[in-house]
Amino acid sequence: MIKPTSTRDDVRARIIEVAAALLRDHGVAAVTTRGVAEGADVQPPTIYRLFGDKDGLLESVAEHVLAEHVSMKRRITETAASQGVDPLVDLHDGWLTQVEFGIANPELFRMMNGPQHLTRSRAAQAGMDVLRARIHRVAETGRLRVSEQRALGLVQAAGVGAISVLLATPAEDRDDELADAMFDAVMRQILTDPPDREQDDHAAAAVAFRAITPTLTMLSVAERAIMVEWLDRMIAGL
Repeated sequence: MIKPTSTRDDVRARIIEVAAALLRDHGVAAVTTRGVAEGADVQPPTIYRLFGDKDGLLESVAEHVLAEHVSMKRRITETAASQGVDPLVDLHDGWLTQVEFGIANPELFRMMNGPQHLTRSRAAQAGMDVLRARIHRVAETGRLRVSEQRALGLVQAAGVGAISVLLATPAEDRDDELADAMFDAVMRQILTDPPDREQDDHAAAAVAFRAITPTLTMLSVAERAIMVEWLDRMIAGL
């Protein structure tokens, strides 16, 4: 049972850890109030008091595991930026990491990508911020032919779709090259060819300039806002 020295946060963390292990190893059906209580060495009413019900517990588990995953991705992205890693390499690495996470955590992936969880989950929004940062780094190189927001949506949708297809396919029948093929298909939609002296891609130039406009502190806030508006209209028109 709960030791006198255990704090509420300690107990909550222990319950989430046990529930996360059950979910990962045996699926959502294994996450029962009784099973989690026994594994965490608490009384079942403790779970109801801390999480409300099983759905509340599952949501807390999903948020916790996703937050740890996003924290790891953020560290990788920050390191890649500080070390000058090619933004496209970093984007591809992030893609593969997300696919591997989804395949390894099918129940969590399904919960995380439900409309309700995506809109209210801080961890999910933080994950989008990491992807947004990766897309922004690509934009700064002048390689994007679409807006950053469009690129973000395409990469996210393709990633969720690829993981969903792989999870719906028996492990022995999965196409090991599907995720990379989907990534390449999206890149063909959002990237220009590497620039050369004779190439003149106005859309890529506009997207690249749009990416750095917020950093142009020699302009006033109002001037930067106007420039962003103009560039967004140019990108949409091109």
